[in-house]
Amino acid sequence: MSKVGFIGLGSMGYGMAVSVLKAGHDVWGHDVNVTVVDRFRDQGGQPEALFDAAPMLDALVVVVLNATQTETVLSGPDGMMSRLRERAVILSCATVPPAFARRIDIEARTRGLLYLDAPISGGAAKAAQGKLTMMASGQPEAFAAARPVLDAMAAKVFELGDTAGAGSAMKAANQMLAGIHIAAMGEALTFGMTQGIAPATFLDVISQSAGTSWMLENRAPHVVAGDYTPQSAINIWPKDLGIVLDIAREAYFGAPLAAAAMQQFLAAAGMGLGAEDDAAVAKVYARNAGLTLPGQGS
Repeated sequence: MSKVGFIGLGSMGYGMAVSVLKAGHDVWGHDVNVTVVDRFRDQGGQPEALFDAAPMLDALVVVVLNATQTETVLSGPDGMMSRLRERAVILSCATVPPAFARRIDIEARTRGLLYLDAPISGGAAKAAQGKLTMMASGQPEAFAAARPVLDAMAAKVFELGDTAGAGSAMKAANQMLAGIHIAAMGEALTFGMTQGIAPATFLDVISQSAGTSWMLENRAPHVVAGDYTPQSAINIWPKDLGIVLDIAREAYFGAPLAAAAMQQFLAAAGMGLGAEDDAAVAKVYARNAGLTLPGQGS
């Protein structure tokens, strides 16, 4: 049994924390939303504050939004690095630039801590099932220390080397494809509508044809149902594709498809859709073509 702390109990972090709890570990949770912390405690989370429990933790899992939040919770004036015991392992799961992961790893080492660059993929449903995919890199000692937690959260852990940053580089490549595929889903579905193809028919046929993708099969049903309850919000993509494009620029690499997808998500956010599910990018195409999507009325 390990003692594990979670910072960030959003749609991903909550499911991950519950999965670790179900695996038999003692788990403390922290989030700016106190209601979700109380809900987690009702499910079996430890009652005391995470910051008070920090010196006894074996592992700390950080599932916040971005690099800025990651650095704040780890290295800020009241950062967790100063509270954790020596040789505790930090699993950093946010999408961040590889250079940031390398810098935080160096800081962790100077404090006698272990650090795993461990971004995640799979969505909220797989997080709740303990079936995420993790793209991880770090010292062998960090992998060994994190193993009980990794086993509880993930169906597949790709070990990408003993240097932090490799995990975040792979996540950037994944997010490039994911963002492009979601935007492409919205474009193809609404293009079909201009030709008289109903969204439900589009999904039935394309999901069994060569043009399908995991993102299409996962997101197009949201459009067909007219349900944009956020599983992964529009607002995530300007951040993640922004990281992708920053890395590409530093590498002198042209990424025109990622840039085009970025513009569609920015347009969706500009329409006030930022808090909706990212399948709502289809609404940008629908608006521009004068189309009415399911659930939008006549």
